[in-house]
Amino acid sequence: MHSTRISADHHAVTVTSNSGFVTDWTLRYFGPWWHATSATAADQAERTVRADIDPEATELLTRSIVHLPHEETEYARTPMVHTRTPEGAVRAAQPDQQLAYEAWPAGTVRIVGADEVAVALAAARLARESVRGQLLADGWAILHASAVTRDTGAVLLTLGNKGAGKTTVALTLARQGMGLLANDRVFVRGSVDGTVNVLPWPSAAAVGLGLLDALGLYDEVRTRFMGGDRLHPTQDQRVTDALLAGNRTPQWENGRELKLQLFPDQLSTMLKLTLTTRGAAERFLFPHITPGSEPELLDEERPLREEDFFTAASEDRYPDIFGLLPDNGAAGVRTAFGMLTGLPRTTFRLSHDAAANTDFLKTLTAEE
Repeated sequence: MHSTRISADHHAVTVTSNSGFVTDWTLRYFGPWWHATSATAADQAERTVRADIDPEATELLTRSIVHLPHEETEYARTPMVHTRTPEGAVRAAQPDQQLAYEAWPAGTVRIVGADEVAVALAAARLARESVRGQLLADGWAILHASAVTRDTGAVLLTLGNKGAGKTTVALTLARQGMGLLANDRVFVRGSVDGTVNVLPWPSAAAVGLGLLDALGLYDEVRTRFMGGDRLHPTQDQRVTDALLAGNRTPQWENGRELKLQLFPDQLSTMLKLTLTTRGAAERFLFPHITPGSEPELLDEERPLREEDFFTAASEDRYPDIFGLLPDNGAAGVRTAFGMLTGLPRTTFRLSHDAAANTDFLKTLTAEE
């Protein structure tokens, strides 16, 4: 049996599997941002995710769900059927992925599947949800922001709607020597001294081909990709095809950009960025990207909004089918919201000129 233990701020989950591929995937996925180590029996956390390659068990468990009254939903953009047993356990299946699940109220989840990659993806996803639930129960909240850290540990949080420039700001500043704490979401929690602590949300990093090219990173990524360094399997095939063809043109579908999907560790190995694991919030940055403009400060106030936070109610990709999230998650949002509203904030415009954006952001974030 293979095991990997993941921990963040004293909360932990252990992933076990009959396949070393699954636990190695977990180790790779969480290692750069959360503390992930190969585990012995003595190291295992109280919460566990057991993820095995077992086609026969997958078929049996799936049949036990689909032939009984059940509900249907979408989980990780894939159809899922699920039901609850009289004992309170949740059983679920994603037949298209050949995956089946059982979850018990104590926080133990079992995953069985026929494909190693599908099982590894599911195990990492449920392990993160398990730690997420523990952090939320402990007063942390999730903010939709990218984040970079100074050498002092001070965190610059960048907020905005899709396309506003959160990733542009984070990668530009990280390329200039700041630490990259998060690409899309962060955990935040206030302390008694008024400090707002920040932790990363481990996930595949989505980077558009145009931004990759503008930052001078396209050639390095493509060279490594052509040399056999595989990218995250959630990447759309059209982006993969563009890389294979040497095409730097952004790929779109129904107004949504299809982006490169990098494993967290590839932010270091491919993009040469330094990843950091925690910090204290210093300031909010609110960018807007306007093609053809010059980067400049804007004389407008963008307030922090409750919709800038993620909650179980607003989660659109991973509904809490397995009961891993607490009922009191909104309390952490209210507390964090109150403490974060006092942070300084800066609103500004960026262009599509990477050099101009870099110069502007270096000046904007220079320490006094």
